Amino acid sequence: MSLKDEWDRLGSETRTWLLENPACLLLPSDMSAKVKADPHFDVELDANGQVVLSREDLDFIREKAEAAGTIHAPEGEYQFFDTASIPVIRSATSPHRT
Repeated sequence: MSLKDEWDRLGSETRTWLLENPACLLLPSDMSAKVKADPHFDVELDANGQVVLSREDLDFIREKAEAAGTIHAPEGEYQFFDTASIPVIRSATSPHRT
């Protein structure tokens, strides 16, 4: 599947989500299910059944997001939808020894 070729066939919710999340490598499970249900789409899936976006797709989404003014990720930085930032855990301050 090429998003560029199929953009107009995607639902407005999916297009909006892609424009607001241009750095994600996978579609969320609910959107993946919608895309997979359309017989016109030939999609690559990961082990969890989520749609994997190609580099071409990511570049296309970035261009669309820049044009729409919704881009939030620095160029070349991609992330997985299901991951969260790893928190910084600071060690407890040890008491001063005398």
